[in-house]
Amino acid sequence: MNDLQKIETFINEHHVLALATLANNTPYICSVFYAYEKHNRCFIFASDEKTQHIQNILTYPNIAANIHLETKTIGKIQGLQISGICEKLQEKELQKHYFKTFPYALALQPTLWKITPKQFKYTDNRLGFGKKIILDLETSD
Repeated sequence: MNDLQKIETFINEHHVLALATLANNTPYICSVFYAYEKHNRCFIFASDEKTQHIQNILTYPNIAANIHLETKTIGKIQGLQISGICEKLQEKELQKHYFKTFPYALALQPTLWKITPKQFKYTDNRLGFGKKIILDLETSD
């Protein structure tokens, strides 16, 4: 299994990420449910345009995010840091993917957003204490 496959396996084991945004030099963080689409290598989530994090994204689309396994066992610690760009989702196929993952959301007709990661930084202590895998997604495939 290559490094990207390890990271995507971890991503697919979870469904909530902490999303950090910035506006007027003020950070903001929230949690969102996501669907990961591996062929387009993106995260899809639903959120109202009136929320603080989306207002920030509309001004400054660069984001940071985190997914982690909550554990007190040092040898099991896993976490993924993400940096990327967030924008309103336009692709119909990706919309279908989100609603296949969260079918109950369709009734709400939410606005969908897409995070395109630029970098993954994955920590997995099961591979060795403090083991980190860093992938620059803009230059690798």
